[in-house]
Amino acid sequence: MNTKQIDYCIELAHTLNFSRAAENCFVSQPTFSYQIKLLEEEVGFSIFERSGKGAALTPAGKQFTAYLTGMREEMKRAIEQGQNFSARYTDNISICLMVRQAVYFLPEAIRLFEKEVPGVQITPIFQYENGIETFLRGDADVFFALEEQTRHIPGINVHRLFDSRIYLIAQRNDPLAEKNLITEEDLYGRTLMVGGGSPHALKQVQQRLISSGKIEYFNSPDHDSTYINVASGRGICLAPGFLNDHSGQLCWIPFDCEECFHLVLCTHKTDNRESLDHFIRTLQKIYADAVAFPL
Repeated sequence: MNTKQIDYCIELAHTLNFSRAAENCFVSQPTFSYQIKLLEEEVGFSIFERSGKGAALTPAGKQFTAYLTGMREEMKRAIEQGQNFSARYTDNISICLMVRQAVYFLPEAIRLFEKEVPGVQITPIFQYENGIETFLRGDADVFFALEEQTRHIPGINVHRLFDSRIYLIAQRNDPLAEKNLITEEDLYGRTLMVGGGSPHALKQVQQRLISSGKIEYFNSPDHDSTYINVASGRGICLAPGFLNDHSGQLCWIPFDCEECFHLVLCTHKTDNRESLDHFIRTLQKIYADAVAFPL
């Protein structure tokens, strides 16, 4: 299977007409049809059903072309990234994190780092789940994580970054938004969004509140869904401060509890690049200087 065959297959799936697809791909129809036939012989199943009216995707073909479309987009992005890299950079440091806002000062760190260490690109990789697997496979150079996630993992260096407390998220017109600190009693009679892969420290607090018997709860699958549920008035929630996007759409009020989150950066022990060490130190300094910033 080559890239031309992939492009021809995707185009035919879009037009369902051999003549039009061949014209759009700037080849003759016999050449186009022959390449589609070769592709079907290689994969071992019919992708298209032929008829006098044109072509139709088989059930297997529909699934196959959907996969090909995604693969082609990934290939396109890889080529574009390669072109960017070859033109400006001699090295790359990739950092894996669950969501953009998790490392709030990352854009500032990239700006400072690329000014101080020109020629080294910083590439964020966003992966809400399974980020640790991506890092351990060697597909990322840095992994932003909770310290509890890094225990008993061999072959890594762990760099402390910052501590983050627990916040209550509520609508701006909620009476709780007027408070500077939320206590357990403030939540009595309210509906609390829980679940969604909450970290251990947050689960402890949620369970403590629910066990009081004075708080209703509603299961929400992930942080983004919870955020939407709160914005639509379905309830309130507790969340780690490092997930705050600082958009001002909702209020984040500190919650009175001892539990907090210790956030770290992980690197591979075998990666001794000076540029990587410089990047880690850049991030650490920015967070150390932002002691008054709510995290």
